[in-house]
Amino acid sequence: MGKKGVETLVGLFVLLGIAGLVFLSLQAANLASFGGGDSYVVTAKFDNIGGLKARAPVRSAGVNVGRVTSIRLDPTTYQGVVTLEIDRTVKFPKDSSARILTSGLLGDQYIGLEPGPSEENLADGGSIAQTQSAVVLESLISQFLFNKAADAGSEPSK
Repeated sequence: MGKKGVETLVGLFVLLGIAGLVFLSLQAANLASFGGGDSYVVTAKFDNIGGLKARAPVRSAGVNVGRVTSIRLDPTTYQGVVTLEIDRTVKFPKDSSARILTSGLLGDQYIGLEPGPSEENLADGGSIAQTQSAVVLESLISQFLFNKAADAGSEPSK
């Protein structure tokens, strides 16, 4: 094999490596799935969205069924309005609930959908009425510390 053949193989190997890195970065950023596929859009209002971001996954029973497309503030209710794009092959009942959950202790946040018992399904442009806001770890820690400080201050002296 001549020098040109070795250089061609090295160049091909480098291009394959770059393509692999691009693929992995798209997977890590959650950009490779639900890219303009057949889906329907629903909205959900939350009092606190925590660290939820656009393009966060929407999961049901641990399976990705969609993604968050946008987050905005409702100027009248001052709630976060989250727009979800859900795969059309998955139909959720009209009375389904949405919760903001965290992957692990300090992982990324995502929307968890739990189906309700209704016979009617969510329609394109519909909204999810039952929601549960994000649990903010900092507020839980501060509540714990505040309660411990209050308990320590109320103990009788010996």
